[in-house]
Amino acid sequence: MKQIVLDTNCGDIVIQPNYRARVALTAMNALIRGGFYDMSLCHRLTTDKLYVLQCGDPTATGRGGPNFTYGVENLPELAEGNYPEGTVAIANSGTPNSNGSQFFIVYQDTTLPPNYTIFGRVIRGIDIVKMVAREGTKSGTGDGAPKQVIAIERAWIR
Repeated sequence: MKQIVLDTNCGDIVIQPNYRARVALTAMNALIRGGFYDMSLCHRLTTDKLYVLQCGDPTATGRGGPNFTYGVENLPELAEGNYPEGTVAIANSGTPNSNGSQFFIVYQDTTLPPNYTIFGRVIRGIDIVKMVAREGTKSGTGDGAPKQVIAIERAWIR
């Protein structure tokens, strides 16, 4: 796996894998090859203190995922800006072994508890995520569905 490509309705987002997240990359590889992410919406945008776009739930509810879970790995230190712009990490419920298919793309340096597996970094297309963020959420709050619809039309590996 050299790169993960998310073909979206807004343009391509290219992710360079971080090979220290072996389990996460194995899961992502299986999900991508199985078409799990194809034709799915990025369902959550946060714009207040956390600066992330969340994707990877084919139900677009924030509760969907695959029929398996796994543990965290490749966690950053607890520090200011520990999830810098361009980071791609696995979202989870905060409980052990709750990683699944959902992931988030950090579009501005963000500080979070070190609970989220970093599995890659955006090397092309962060401008797309920033454009979606500038539009804000449908509700006008700092957390919700993006006003600018962004859908993963196809995910693939090159």
